[in-house]
Amino acid sequence: MTPFTVYVPRDAAALAVGADAVAEAILRQAESRGLALRLVRNGSRGLLWLETMVEVNTEQGRVAYGPVHPEDVPGLFEAGFLQGAPHPLCHGLTDEIPYLKHQERLTFARTGLTDPLSLDDYAAHGGWKGLMRALEMSAEQIVEEVTQSGLRGRGGAAFPAGVKWRTVAQAPGERKYIVCNADEGDSGTFADRLLMEGDPYALIEGMIIAGLAVGADAGYIYVRSEYPHAVAALNEAIARAERAGWLGARIGGGGRAFSLEVRKGAGAYICGEETSLLESLEGRRGMVRAKPPLPAVAGLFGMPTVVNNVLTLASVPLILARGAEFYREYGTGRSRGTQPFQLAGNLKQTGLVEKAFGVTLRQLLFDFGAGSATGRPLRAVQVGGPLGAWLPESQWDIPLDYESYAAVSAMVGHGGVVAFDDTVDMLHMARYAMEFCAVESCGKCTPCRIGSVRGVETLDRIARGARREQDFALLRDLCDTMLGGSLCALGGMAPYPVLSALKHFPEDFGLAADAAETTV
Repeated sequence: MTPFTVYVPRDAAALAVGADAVAEAILRQAESRGLALRLVRNGSRGLLWLETMVEVNTEQGRVAYGPVHPEDVPGLFEAGFLQGAPHPLCHGLTDEIPYLKHQERLTFARTGLTDPLSLDDYAAHGGWKGLMRALEMSAEQIVEEVTQSGLRGRGGAAFPAGVKWRTVAQAPGERKYIVCNADEGDSGTFADRLLMEGDPYALIEGMIIAGLAVGADAGYIYVRSEYPHAVAALNEAIARAERAGWLGARIGGGGRAFSLEVRKGAGAYICGEETSLLESLEGRRGMVRAKPPLPAVAGLFGMPTVVNNVLTLASVPLILARGAEFYREYGTGRSRGTQPFQLAGNLKQTGLVEKAFGVTLRQLLFDFGAGSATGRPLRAVQVGGPLGAWLPESQWDIPLDYESYAAVSAMVGHGGVVAFDDTVDMLHMARYAMEFCAVESCGKCTPCRIGSVRGVETLDRIARGARREQDFALLRDLCDTMLGGSLCALGGMAPYPVLSALKHFPEDFGLAADAAETTV
């Protein structure tokens, strides 16, 4: 008898709400009923409000049920869910769920479809095609393909990947390295984790291609210690890729070598900054390096180094497999391709949404996020992590692309979207941004180290209502100093949420709108 195939995610978000217990309950029920069943622990599809989301393979396609708890499993079997039968938890064909159907999944095309550690699954869904093409190209041709695709760094800085790769390729050095920044520390972001746990070979393939492009034979994946499941998945995937010949002395059976190691961070937010990350990789305290020299010229161990984040490197295999022009068809202006946005905060439907650049915040919040979870009006949305600007409703129709957001002193960043309803206190949120900077600063530069502490003190005085005029002037001067004088983006961007909150929500600071304009 052909066994039924059931998919239960092994993603950390699903595990946190009991996915392992759901999987065990399904196996027990099948055994008690004498049913042959194949259970696949896939990655998450990114519909986090439906976790644990169980899928069953039917003649019509995969049918989704969720959120499933262990106590729901007997009723699912009684209803005939193995045949895709109706049930209160049934959402129909997974691919027809509007949240998924209206996405453009390029980087996350495989995530949630496959067993993340199966080399056969990876190959069957287009894996290694980009690498095999790259093995037939010269290094310069690979760099040019990435350059022409318009791919820019998805970690927040949005620097053109092809320019960085060409700099490393042309820089002199006894050895060169590929470093993946997987220190995903921004609040409300989880795309890196979801991909590392759900499609680790995509990252591995992208790093190998990067090595071919710049002449590097070794790479490191720097993962935050808070991601134990991602670390385990990557280590197992690397071991299997080595045994299969995709990593090691003769990658893909050719004459090129590439080795890969996973290194765990120690919980410092500042190590998301590339030079601090390199310091940590070399065994020192994570502190920002002065630039120049750039890591592309003198990076890890003083050698030319490509430092890209997970989503950047995981986009490369598709670009090589389908061509630069295919990738450029998505997006707008100088923002090409897709961005995986992560919806979090006060929304009914939180999760990952991969869309081409140009989508609006309003579309993400309501077409995908389905509005606030509380039912109250949404008031403020922070885009780009804890140092991103706060956007009021008047700015929710601006196209989400790098240039349009920069024009309003905001940033796309890593694609985090955290929504708050009309009960949020924006003075409190501004204070949080300054306090976050004070806690996470590496302490190397004075504007960040001292400015953030003085910023917290100043906001506390504003909250008490004392010396308001002097304190607003001081807050503005502190923000100007941090913006212009900090060594890295931590201090340089901490003023973004403060100034945007002050500008767009002056009433929370005890200011009239016209006074806020002159203050900011």
